[in-house]
Amino acid sequence: MVAVILTGFMATGKTEVGRQLAARLGAAFVDTDALVESATGRTVRDIFAQDGEPHFRALEREAVERACRMDGVVVATGGGTLLDPENRRRLAAAGPVVCLTASPEELLRRLGGGADRPLLAGGDRLVRIRELLASRAEAYAGAAHIIDTTGLRVDDVVARVQSLVAGR
Repeated sequence: MVAVILTGFMATGKTEVGRQLAARLGAAFVDTDALVESATGRTVRDIFAQDGEPHFRALEREAVERACRMDGVVVATGGGTLLDPENRRRLAAAGPVVCLTASPEELLRRLGGGADRPLLAGGDRLVRIRELLASRAEAYAGAAHIIDTTGLRVDDVVARVQSLVAGR
């Protein structure tokens, strides 16, 4: 069984919280985006640009399946992973799912002006963040646990996640 699965929108802290939590637990850290990149030898950004989102989501589904077979690891998923019902089912069966959230304004602040987020390319980034959050709200709401990371330090989020999963 997986120790914990962190999911949620981009820039909610999944990767950094996951790394620090894994270190505290003495567990390995697995990022599904990194699994996709390792399997393909390409970045997520390149896959989106060259092959489109549907192709990336198929690769992501395979990465989720691999991660769910690992034992005792801390897993961080991509922001859109829970949109796929099969991913939701697999992840929920593999271990406790914790969805990290933050306000749209906080997400924009954390993301800055970087162009490394394919789903935010072009147009008003705050408007796009709000649209994506609205389209994913139902999928995120199905997580076993939800933690709003707005205004919290990474250490605080790690402690909250650790206390949630310790009591399972």
